[in-house]
Amino acid sequence: MSNMILQCQGLAKTYEGLDTSVLTGVDLQLAAGEHVAIVGTSGSGKSTLLHLLGGLDAPTHGSVQWLGKPLASLSEVEKSAMRNQYLGFVYQFHHLLPEFSALENVAMPLFVRRIPRAQALAQAEYYLSQVGLAHRLQHTPGELSGGERQRAALARALVTQPRCILADEPTGNLDRQTAEQVFELLLQIQSQQGTALVVVTHDLSLAARMHRQYHLQDGRLQTIECHPEQAISSV
Repeated sequence: MSNMILQCQGLAKTYEGLDTSVLTGVDLQLAAGEHVAIVGTSGSGKSTLLHLLGGLDAPTHGSVQWLGKPLASLSEVEKSAMRNQYLGFVYQFHHLLPEFSALENVAMPLFVRRIPRAQALAQAEYYLSQVGLAHRLQHTPGELSGGERQRAALARALVTQPRCILADEPTGNLDRQTAEQVFELLLQIQSQQGTALVVVTHDLSLAARMHRQYHLQDGRLQTIECHPEQAISSV
């Protein structure tokens, strides 16, 4: 399919020294605009799967494709370039650089692209305003609340206008109300931009808002049937 953003087939991962495989055969397809949730117990391999999908680690077996291009055929330089161009990452912990302002943190991926500083900062300011932080542009991470830091991290993931966002427990470090706000914001902006989205979460109520839900168990993805009364439209 021409709108297929991310695919993996037979994805397996075994770490040297472990008796069992973390992943034993994962298949997943993600088209433009789709969002899926992956749930599972701690240690089930959810973060490992995201790292493989994002090209941050290599599988023991199987393949990952971005926009039809097999990662195995790309050099590290090419993978880094594609990651910067097409992927956005959001983690449980914001990973903002403490010595830089929120504005500079969000603009950082654009600086990496060597986009002119004024243009990068203008684009960063736009996305910070989109996540409700227009009044916090010059504040450093230490001057922001936990929810504000995570919203800044979301703006940083969106600033490059990626084709796909990979989010690893993006609300896991937040209180319930703030988590709901951040998650709703993520779905709203994702819907507006038509970005593909993969979210790893332990929160089943948040997972129920996604187009598809999977349970990662025994190294494989199992589809979770979503009943109509549980589904919450993000449109």
